[in-house]
Amino acid sequence: MKLPRFILGDNTDHPESIFIVHTEFPRFIIDLKTDDIEWFEDFDVENEEEMVEETNNLIKEASEFYDREVDRYQE
Repeated sequence: MKLPRFILGDNTDHPESIFIVHTEFPRFIIDLKTDDIEWFEDFDVENEEEMVEETNNLIKEASEFYDREVDRYQE
């Protein structure tokens, strides 16, 4: 099965939060309410600068994905 790159999720235990799951490397879940990220990968400290830049890009892409999905629901 080919998974989508991003998946939108919610949970009744966290009614104020909206989660985006990133299914490709590096895999993570972000809570858009708090911007907390839970990584499913381990990273080398030597690649920290590159990882910070990539993280910023992925957060931006996750937010854009969410905005696009909300727009589609409202149509």
